[in-house]
Amino acid sequence: MTAEILSLTVNGTKVQVLYDGVENLLEILRDKLDLTGAKEGCGYGACGSCTVVVNGKAELACVVKGRARLEGADVLTIEGVAQNGVLHPIQRAFVDAGAVQCGFCTPGFVLRLHALYAAKPDATDDEIRAALQKHLCRCTGYETIWEAALLAKRYLVEGP
Repeated sequence: MTAEILSLTVNGTKVQVLYDGVENLLEILRDKLDLTGAKEGCGYGACGSCTVVVNGKAELACVVKGRARLEGADVLTIEGVAQNGVLHPIQRAFVDAGAVQCGFCTPGFVLRLHALYAAKPDATDDEIRAALQKHLCRCTGYETIWEAALLAKRYLVEGP
């Protein structure tokens, strides 16, 4: 198969990459754009470590592929969440709640909540739980992640 140019916007910057039609979004981000915040934990969409925001929705980058899904897409990765060296309120909440252990899964949790709160700032506890259940963390019992999610919701309204 011949590689073609794929155009998309990543973290607010328009980019073009050679795309052979086989790579998934995670491979494009990590291997072609050197954005390594999204991690490959399972490779088939079960763990959430590769979560990014695509066109406003949380997506598992390891399973997003195909020109139809990627051409012109607007992608937000963890590298684009903080602005001018200032942590986003969701990131600040994870730090303040002590929810960052090894950090492998943290970007996925942050971006899942980013998409949720952008679409539904008044998300219910059940909606937050449903979002968090799409992720696996091997370092913690999820209590601090839950606390961070609630704190993030408060920070987005009141500020850190």
